[in-house]
Amino acid sequence: MAQLARAAARRKIPQLEEALEGAEFFTADHAALLQVMPERIDQLGTETARLTEVIERRLAPHEEQLQQAESMPGWGRRPAQDAVAETGPDMSRFPAPAHLASWAGRTPLDNQSGKRKGRSKSKKGNRYLAAITGKTAVAAGKTQTREGARYRRLARRRGKAKAQVALGNTQLKVYHALLSRPGTRHKDPGPDYYERQASTRRQIAHHVGKLAALGFEVTPCRIPQPDPDPAGAGSQAA
Repeated sequence: MAQLARAAARRKIPQLEEALEGAEFFTADHAALLQVMPERIDQLGTETARLTEVIERRLAPHEEQLQQAESMPGWGRRPAQDAVAETGPDMSRFPAPAHLASWAGRTPLDNQSGKRKGRSKSKKGNRYLAAITGKTAVAAGKTQTREGARYRRLARRRGKAKAQVALGNTQLKVYHALLSRPGTRHKDPGPDYYERQASTRRQIAHHVGKLAALGFEVTPCRIPQPDPDPAGAGSQAA
C-alpha cells in the first residue's frame, strides 16, 4: 500500500511502511470507506470529461482566439478557454489594453489620496480573470522568457504577490493586443530583454553626454520603421 503513494508522498514511503506495519487497526469498515473513494474519483473524472466536451464544442468557433492566448508564456488550453469565456473574443469592448487590465483588477489602487494607513486592499475586478492570471503569472515566472524575467525581477524586489499582479497586468495587455489582431501569435523578446534595454539606454546617455561636452544640444528620436511582425509588436505592448 505504501508503494501506491504519489508525488511528494513518495519521499515518505519508509515512514508509510512503518506506519502500516502490523496495521491490525485496519478493519473491514476501513476497507469499505477506501473502496468508495476511488469510485467517487472515477465518477468525478467522468463528469469532468463530459463538461470538457461541452466547453470544447461551445468554444469551437473561437479556436483562433484560443490559439492566440495559448501562445503566451505560462498559458495553456484551460487558461485560454477560461479567459475567452470571461472576456469574449471581441476586444473592441475594451478601448485600450489598460481598460482590460483594470476590469480584471490587475492594476494598482488609485482611489485614495494622501498617506495610506495599514495594508492596501486589492483592487476589485473580475475575480475569475484575476485568478486565471494569478496562475499564468506564476507559470510564466518559471520560464526563460521576458515575462519570466519580469516576474523574477519583481518578486525579488517587491514580493511574489505584487509580482503576480504586475505580470498579470502585462499578460492581459498582451492578450488584448493579440486578440485585436487576428492571425498573430506571441513572439517572446527573450529573457535578456531588460538587459538589452538597459544597455541601449546607457549607450544613448554616453553619446549624448559626449556631444553635450562638445557644445551640442541633442534630442534623441527613434527612426520610425515598418513592423515586419505585428505579433511581436503586440506582444510587447505592455
